[in-house]
Amino acid sequence: MDLEKPAAEARQPERPERQPEGCLVVAIRLPVRIVVLVLVVPVRMVWDALVAGGRLLNDAVLRPLGRALAWVAWAVLVWPFVGLWRYVVVPLAKALGWLGNVLVVVPLVWLFRYVLTPLGHGVAWVFRGIGAGLGWLYARVLTPLGHGVLWVYLGIGAGLGWLYARVLTPGGHGVLWVLRGLGAVIAAVGLGVYGAAAWLVRYLVVVPARWLYAWVLTPVGRAIAWCARGVAWLVSMGVTGIGFVLYWVLRLLLVLPALALWRWVLTPVGRVLVVIGREVGTALGHAWRIAGHVSLAVGRFLGTLLRWIFVEPVRWVYLTVLTPVGHVVRDAVLRPAAEAARSVGRFTRQALAAARDSARQARADFRRMLFGKSGEERQQAVPVPRREPGSADGRTLGRSTTALTKD
Repeated sequence: MDLEKPAAEARQPERPERQPEGCLVVAIRLPVRIVVLVLVVPVRMVWDALVAGGRLLNDAVLRPLGRALAWVAWAVLVWPFVGLWRYVVVPLAKALGWLGNVLVVVPLVWLFRYVLTPLGHGVAWVFRGIGAGLGWLYARVLTPLGHGVLWVYLGIGAGLGWLYARVLTPGGHGVLWVLRGLGAVIAAVGLGVYGAAAWLVRYLVVVPARWLYAWVLTPVGRAIAWCARGVAWLVSMGVTGIGFVLYWVLRLLLVLPALALWRWVLTPVGRVLVVIGREVGTALGHAWRIAGHVSLAVGRFLGTLLRWIFVEPVRWVYLTVLTPVGHVVRDAVLRPAAEAARSVGRFTRQALAAARDSARQARADFRRMLFGKSGEERQQAVPVPRREPGSADGRTLGRSTTALTKD
């Protein structure tokens, strides 16, 4: 036995290790599951009843009603438009297309082919004639005239060039020498004035400005900057001190109490609430599944009860009473009545057919009596009764089946 025990233990499947649970979890679990089960079972039974009723309503009422409404909507909304499109719009469109082709397209094609095309050819011929005339005018009239005008302009230009070279050029050299002298004098006077003005600006403006910047503005600026740095240091030290004080005040008044509240109050309460919520959720799952089994058992019990109270008696009455009675009524009443109705219908159809044939023959005789035979009746060959049998068992004259003409 000692040797077989480890083997049996080895064959058992490994179970996942369960985490150790506290006393709070164990104390909460059973009451919560009992309360949740008591609360969930009626809800699950009502839910299952609603689901079953909804399925029955869907299968027995809503789906046939929907199909009927769909058929009615199709018959009321779709088929009228289909008939309107198929038997009104399409023929009307074809008729309008034929009328448009006959009244618009054919006249336009005829107009284009026999009116506009010859007219366009004539207009093109006229414009070609006008273009040929303008080309002849340009080549024979305007071109020689332009050549003459160009020759005149060339002569005038040659005369003006001779006048510039022989008359205006010597006088222009003298005028240029005088202008050069005046320019030199004006340049010398301008240089003297510029030098005097530059000396006055240097010693009256630049030198005093440099002395003022070096010995007055620079020390004053440095003193102002040193004072500004001191003021900024004082302000920064004041702000740092105020910030340090506010930091410790906020830390002592807000942060440390909030941290203690979170660590020693909210965290334990949250853990307890998490445990309670997890257990409530687990209990709801178990209770919902148990309620499902209970609801299934109740539903089966009620179904069995209804079957034994209503269905089985009705089935027994149908099989034991109604079926034999129906067979008797079918064999004794319905079948003879149906056979008699078929016989009456057959005799009625035969009588009606005979009456129709008699009426048709009477009309034909009356028509022949009034108008004579028609062309078709005269063309039809009248069969002559034969004096000899038409089968191959009679005489065989003219055939190859006699004893003398056999092959």
